[in-house]
Amino acid sequence: MQITLNVPEQFLIDTEPVELAQRIQLYAAVFMFQSGELSAGAAAEFAGVDRFTFLAECQRRGISTVDYPAEELADEVAALR
Repeated sequence: MQITLNVPEQFLIDTEPVELAQRIQLYAAVFMFQSGELSAGAAAEFAGVDRFTFLAECQRRGISTVDYPAEELADEVAALR
């Protein structure tokens, strides 16, 4: 599916339209992952990048890629002892 987005030319300074489209797609994927709408794998696929690139982008933006409650972790560590 193709979606058309009108972007004023003033926002294309030093950026090719294709590059801007890829960045917007990556930003959307990161947002959808952060909001819980997509898994990391699905978001990477949506963005058109490999999973490692996607996770690195999340890390760069300070977005946690592990959703593991501290209480559950403490319970599992206690069970291992």
